[in-house]
Amino acid sequence: MSDYREMWKELGLDLEAHDQLMAVIPQVYGDVYLSQKNRPEGMSYLDFVMSEIHGLRIKELNDLRASGRKVVGTFCLYIPEEIVLAAGAACVGICGGADWGSAEAEKILPRNLCPLIKSFMGFKLTKVCPYFESSDVIVGETTCDGKKKTYEVLGEYANVYVMHTPQTKDESSRRLWLDEVEKFKGKMEELTGKEIDLVALVKGIATVNAKRAALKRLNEARKVDPVPISGKDALLIQQVAFYDDPARFTEMVNKISGELEKRIADGIGVVKKGTPRILVSGCPMAIPNWKLHHLVESAGAVIVAEEACIGHRYFRDMVSESGTEAKEKLSAIADRYMKLDCACFTPNKERLDNILNLVKDYNVDGVIHYSLQFCDPFTVEYVSVEKAVKDAGIPVLKIETDYSMEDAGQLSTRIEAFLETIKESQGVTL
Repeated sequence: MSDYREMWKELGLDLEAHDQLMAVIPQVYGDVYLSQKNRPEGMSYLDFVMSEIHGLRIKELNDLRASGRKVVGTFCLYIPEEIVLAAGAACVGICGGADWGSAEAEKILPRNLCPLIKSFMGFKLTKVCPYFESSDVIVGETTCDGKKKTYEVLGEYANVYVMHTPQTKDESSRRLWLDEVEKFKGKMEELTGKEIDLVALVKGIATVNAKRAALKRLNEARKVDPVPISGKDALLIQQVAFYDDPARFTEMVNKISGELEKRIADGIGVVKKGTPRILVSGCPMAIPNWKLHHLVESAGAVIVAEEACIGHRYFRDMVSESGTEAKEKLSAIADRYMKLDCACFTPNKERLDNILNLVKDYNVDGVIHYSLQFCDPFTVEYVSVEKAVKDAGIPVLKIETDYSMEDAGQLSTRIEAFLETIKESQGVTL
């Protein structure tokens, strides 16, 4: 780590606070990930990425900036990566998955606010996130009122651009969203000084489609019983998708998928056949938010799918590669992002249908609906999710939590009772 201290200093990080953070994450990562048995060999790449997530990757981004290119930091799936790449910029996720700097954030934000929002503000205010400091612009979106108003505050500390996302899916909303996509193209051209033409859009779309296709291939392997990869490892791969170089990431995920397919052919699983199969539905889980997956799999189940922004919501739909004009490409991008089924939409029957499709496709035994405290969209929408899942004859458990480990014991007890219910319904004694 000492090799990067000068780089971190130049970025303006608080080195003392950053040292404290970097002392904690490796320990947590070791307890959650390196303690697993029979991991796919390809996960060594993800271990390397995590060991260098504030080091080598930040150096790559800074070298890119030194060459005259730009870095765009994002929080949400609604920001079109394709356009960022078409502008010759890098697109990276911003820190927001840990209970860090909450005390500082609460000096300017309400205490009873979503942990993710307080987290990214805490990371910025305490100056411990090099992705924040390496970004030339932070692009937000209006998927919830908490974020929408916080971006106004964040704008006092960083260069912020906000895309106004629709709340319904009628034709007028689609036209408004296409206008936002076109405005974003103009913003990226202004930022980079590069015109985004048809050739650039074609390349950007192909690059992101390939990344999503690789993640889809990896998740296909999770349909098999016994499953060849743990839910924790699959979650990590999906989290790193927002940080790593897209072409390199795609190549490595396809290599891991090939290994998983070989495991399936050989009948090798990370858990025994018949282990309770869980679908996690709900809020996003940014690095290093591994709490729920760790608790569930430590209790004797395996998570086989995530209906979430870090999961199927991200890679389920591709951008159409048809069309021969730049305007057609922008329209295709807008259409693809309108298919996202975030809880910000009303009504949101698509999400219910997608959850039930995942239950069927992944042979799910139980659904855990995960929502962060004070996340009104996902917490309120649980009412509809619960009814749909129960009507399908599948047990469902509601988990509402934050990033701390204070409730880990209580959650473990509830999860264990939930798994016991699943086993009893299957006629199996724990």
